[in-house]
Amino acid sequence: MSELLTERSGRVAAARKLTRRAGRDEAGAFLAEGRQAVSEALALAVSDPDAVREVFATEAAAAAHRDLLAGAAVPVRLVTERAAASLSETVTPQGLVAVCALRDLPAGRLAADPPALAVALAGLADPGNAGTVLRTADACGAGAVVFGAGSADPYGGKAVRSSAGSLFHLDVVRGAPLEPLVGDLRAHGVTVLAADGGGEASLDGLGDVLAGPVLWLFGNEARGVPPELAAAADARVRIPMRGRAESLNLAAAAAICLYATQLAQG
Repeated sequence: MSELLTERSGRVAAARKLTRRAGRDEAGAFLAEGRQAVSEALALAVSDPDAVREVFATEAAAAAHRDLLAGAAVPVRLVTERAAASLSETVTPQGLVAVCALRDLPAGRLAADPPALAVALAGLADPGNAGTVLRTADACGAGAVVFGAGSADPYGGKAVRSSAGSLFHLDVVRGAPLEPLVGDLRAHGVTVLAADGGGEASLDGLGDVLAGPVLWLFGNEARGVPPELAAAADARVRIPMRGRAESLNLAAAAAICLYATQLAQG
């Protein structure tokens, strides 16, 4: 542990820039706050020493999470409560923040070696939804999530929190033009399915199509998958609804589609 750093210290000031996307892109790093996120980050650092650069903790947080921090292979720096608050985007800061390296994977590498299940987000704007889709994709065994141009930044504070650590389990492609990627993946034998409430195919009728490899396209919360991108997919898929609900929100639709794919892939 080091001396107590204030919000005016150089290291804290540099880390504070990571609360903005421009700062994250410039530094190639992002902040992960709270025990769950920091724990997953430090676990990844065991196999990837470059994954985490340092951890900031208040004295109270360091005491509460002594078991987690004792074995950390990165510097753990004590900070004041005000310094910790300056690094947090929450109303109630948790006093535990890791500075982590961005995890971007080039789109070309994904196309060259596609996983059995992947997700692409087209214009998904809400960071909370972005993090929830990451968490759902992880739970269903997906290998990658692609954040198309115009989608929320998966490294923003709300998205990282909503992912509950799943951000550290998946490959992340960020800012990729989706139409060329869809074409490349289809050329490598991947079935591309666009979630669409008015789709011509029904999820419960896809059968062996879901056996993979599969890329699911999910669109903007209000507008859905752009028509030109949906047209490039192998099928537009609707979720059959027996009840009286008018529609499903994006996170719920993603969970259903990904779970059905997980079952089909065994």
